[in-house]
Amino acid sequence: MANKRSNPFADPALADGYEAWYSTTGLRVDRLEKRLLQWLLASFPEARTLLEVGCGTGHFTRWFEAQGLRATGLDISAAMMAEAARLGTEVCVRGDALRLPFARGVFDLVALITTVEFLPDPAQALAEARRVARQGLILGVINRSGLVGRRYRRQGGPVWENARFFRPRELMSLVRRVVGANAKISWRTTLWPFWPGALPLPWGGFIGMGVAGLREEVGEHE
Repeated sequence: MANKRSNPFADPALADGYEAWYSTTGLRVDRLEKRLLQWLLASFPEARTLLEVGCGTGHFTRWFEAQGLRATGLDISAAMMAEAARLGTEVCVRGDALRLPFARGVFDLVALITTVEFLPDPAQALAEARRVARQGLILGVINRSGLVGRRYRRQGGPVWENARFFRPRELMSLVRRVVGANAKISWRTTLWPFWPGALPLPWGGFIGMGVAGLREEVGEHE
């Protein structure tokens, strides 16, 4: 998530109530996003380990664990890390997305779920994610062109006024610039509230993007 100067998630009061959204207002959205993430995971059948960068309360870290992965959650917010540990996230590391405290290629996958939007330097974070991932990246990003993204921008407040949303084409361009032209990118967007599924359409609310082919790209730079 964002650095300390602008990170709204450092507020303990926000951390305390953050997880409740997934079981109330966001219940249906959460189910659709996880279904899309499951589709992305299917592209990496050999993956065994995963790092979630910007894990917050560990909501998705625990879900990745439930999918059979050895998942590690990382976040810069001490308040979020404390809540993640309280909720039973097995491995929590406090760290900066822009300077990951891990060696090259330690994890099969690196995921950033609703994290890129809050980072001061998304390109640097993706470069770091690429560095520590062997097989691929999984991104979950709120779509600037979607109904949900427009609602959040209007809502503002300490969280959303700091957010930078991306359109699918913008996100793909950023990924290719950082990861390389040979990366294999697949993506879909959730279509709630219009349809309970996901398709490669540019106006869905939540972008799920998988980035494979990292082994080839890493080999060219080593």
